Amino acid sequence: MAYDPSDPRAALAPAPASPAGSNAPYTPAHYARFYETAPQEDADGIRSWYVRGRNFIIAYSEVTDGAVLERHDQPDEYVLLQPEAATTVMVTAGAETQTVAGHSVCFIPPGDSRLVIQGAGRIVRLFTPRSTDLAALCSNQAAFAEPDPRIPPLQNWPMPPDGFRIRRYSLEVPKEAGRFGRIWRCTTFMVNYLDPAAGPRDLRKLSPHHHDDFEQCSLVLDGGYTHHIRWPWVPDMTAWREDEHEYCGAPSVTVIPPPSIHTSRAEQAGQMVDIFCPPRVDFSRKPGWVLNAADYPMPSG
Repeated sequence: MAYDPSDPRAALAPAPASPAGSNAPYTPAHYARFYETAPQEDADGIRSWYVRGRNFIIAYSEVTDGAVLERHDQPDEYVLLQPEAATTVMVTAGAETQTVAGHSVCFIPPGDSRLVIQGAGRIVRLFTPRSTDLAALCSNQAAFAEPDPRIPPLQNWPMPPDGFRIRRYSLEVPKEAGRFGRIWRCTTFMVNYLDPAAGPRDLRKLSPHHHDDFEQCSLVLDGGYTHHIRWPWVPDMTAWREDEHEYCGAPSVTVIPPPSIHTSRAEQAGQMVDIFCPPRVDFSRKPGWVLNAADYPMPSG
């Protein structure tokens, strides 16, 4: 890890030195620039793009007033992210219905659910590949046909003590010294709605780091970011990969695999969201970092 002292992540515990699967071939990063491609779905007032990582699916949708999105027999909890205050969603899950105001993150229970859009805009939904119908739509689905020995099989985190229900959290959270971004978790995902970039990131204060056993998903909602990624050298030179310096505007998704060293630089004012599936233990152990920690307990041990 190489963080500037002003970065709250500088206080994180160091990663293990010898990760499981460290001799496995490297897997590539994935870049999905939705502004360059046609959506996988375009009907009934909804245009949706789908891309995935090992454990997650990102569904980015442009929606019109009155549009409806439904899930039947959804196998696990999923996430609704509403970046815009003007887009409200009427959420029904089982016998419960809530009007979910915009500029929020909402966790939706397994089973049947229905989203009715009120006000045109954009929404993002986060699923696991257990939603096989959505996995089949992903632009990079073929890349995940084989398992990655570095990444353990997906296991859900514990259920909330009071059971599943629609849970909405406002993104309007003031910045706090010592806290990294704005983090929420559920049984399947951790969402870090990073503090918005006011302009280009200081070249002297980047944050190159790596993860040994999980991917990072970086969702760009506004502005543009350059993702810098490199892979460690190993004795087998045929496994080496060239460094990557990929500019991704909005909207886009970058899937960053382990154990690549990576950092992202805002090139202008913008908004990025980091997504992890399942939630991160190290972030969860930091007091005050997970804003809804009381609703979703950590695994025992």
